[in-house]
Amino acid sequence: MEAAPFGSAFTSRSLSPPSSSSSTSQSLLCFRFNKARLKLKSPRTFAVRAAAARGGDSVVTLLDYGAGNVRSVRNAIRHLGFDIKDVQTPEDILGANRLIFPGVGAFASAMDVLNKKGMAEALCTYIMEDRPFLGICLGLQLLFESSEENGPVRGLGIIPGVVGRFDASSGLRVPHIGWNALKVREGSEILDDIGNRHVYFVHSYRALPSNDNMDWVSSTCNYGDNFIASVGKGNVHAVQFHPEKSGDVGLTVLRRFLSPKSHVTKKPTEGNASKLAKRVIACLDVRANDKGDLVVTKGDQYDVRERTEENEVRNLGKPVDLAGQYYKDGADEVSFLNITGFRDFPLGDLPMLQVLRYTSENVFVPLTVGGGIRDFTDANGRSYSSLEVASEYFRSGADKVSIGSDAVYAAEEYLRTRVKSGKSSLEQISRVYGNQAVVVSIDPRRMYIKSPEDVEFRSTRVTNPGPNGEEYAWYQCTVNGGREGRPIGAYELAKAVEDLGAGEILLNCIDCDGQGKGFDVDLVKLISDAVSIPVIASSGAGCVEHFTEVFEKTNASAALAAGIFHRKEVPIQAVKEHLLKEGIEVRI
Repeated sequence: MEAAPFGSAFTSRSLSPPSSSSSTSQSLLCFRFNKARLKLKSPRTFAVRAAAARGGDSVVTLLDYGAGNVRSVRNAIRHLGFDIKDVQTPEDILGANRLIFPGVGAFASAMDVLNKKGMAEALCTYIMEDRPFLGICLGLQLLFESSEENGPVRGLGIIPGVVGRFDASSGLRVPHIGWNALKVREGSEILDDIGNRHVYFVHSYRALPSNDNMDWVSSTCNYGDNFIASVGKGNVHAVQFHPEKSGDVGLTVLRRFLSPKSHVTKKPTEGNASKLAKRVIACLDVRANDKGDLVVTKGDQYDVRERTEENEVRNLGKPVDLAGQYYKDGADEVSFLNITGFRDFPLGDLPMLQVLRYTSENVFVPLTVGGGIRDFTDANGRSYSSLEVASEYFRSGADKVSIGSDAVYAAEEYLRTRVKSGKSSLEQISRVYGNQAVVVSIDPRRMYIKSPEDVEFRSTRVTNPGPNGEEYAWYQCTVNGGREGRPIGAYELAKAVEDLGAGEILLNCIDCDGQGKGFDVDLVKLISDAVSIPVIASSGAGCVEHFTEVFEKTNASAALAAGIFHRKEVPIQAVKEHLLKEGIEVRI
């Protein structure tokens, strides 16, 4: 949807409360402003005023209400040379020179926190005075009148409109996860340096442009519908995408907001972004070697030890260094799999937490961590819930957590009882942080059969027959690093975890792992056709053509590789250049 370009000033509007009902716990504080009008400044006034405000003051006020990964926003702000002051009281909001609100999690939970702490009214006052504000993701959605997420739930009511869920009925994969293109309106200020390149989205709910809110819309994005990707009026801005996770492009957005008078020294490289890109993900299997040092390793069919007399753990580099290199090489995400046992560690001292903290300081793309997301008790007898483990990972820099064995057990119980207990790690984490923050890692093994009637699980015709000429196979799920088979198929597991709250599936294949002969396309097609959430193909990549094959023959949203990147056999950029040449959209 394209509208007329912005001028140097905007027409203000009265703010009316939403017509939908809501729980009495949601206050109507902001609707006291429903007859007020924004004291809007022209972009020129904004630049002069913000620059004067900074004059030696490099402090950014950050509204962090304690949900999800805000560390990446902090790191991005510091990376740009600014200091951070955290909001402790409503007065901190009112006293801010520039305010960033990186909202994450659920709409209702965020509004509840803002209302209980008295921050909703202060936030409305700050915004209504047209002071420098940047909302990120949920920080954009909360500006609207209400949300359908677990609702209806009232928002701050500053922008007309209702935040609704993406419609998956037509085959759209929800959550919307990945790098997508923007349609930027003229005069959008903080988006001036994007240069038609992709930015990173991860969300299940969105607001749609309308006649009532069009004067706020600064960019849109197409995913099923044209939804609002950013808003801007005067000094008030908000984005649905994550600039702190959008690489160098996202950093330009933050820089434009924090230093509106600054200009990039060279014109940004024009991109070719037109739609949601296929993602190329670098995976790092991390574990302690026999000396106790954390190293990146890689297995052959899950065996990570060298076939030598010493039988040492295969060492392919240091995790923080490799992650940083893959970010520079163009990886769309970096995924850590923690395969180190940690029964003897108190939660706060887990070695993987330090890896995340250091990595997130300089890597501005999404980070996923998996392994050990479960309840456990340390050597001191202290018990931790899976939610506590996940929360610590999020606070340390993870954007998503990947659950393996625990999700298998939860799915088995769900299929047996057809009841969602709400107690599994998968359900608890997705309820608190949103399903877009939860990946389920499936580790299946191919089991050949002569006929689909031979087993109770969903099977598929295989491209390459089995050792005895079998034309079909089902995929048995495993736990404990592939060491134990379970009575559940990959198809059944995928369907169950989607119901339980998974937002994405990481689909491995033990038979293909480390073989370099290509992804198991039969498996990936079976699962990606079965679910409406994104599927990441993993295991078996050996050359650039394997990525093209899995994207052309299946509905995979992303493809992951490890060994070929670690051993420098295939550079990430070579994969992307090949995909682009074959007509597959990627982020360059």
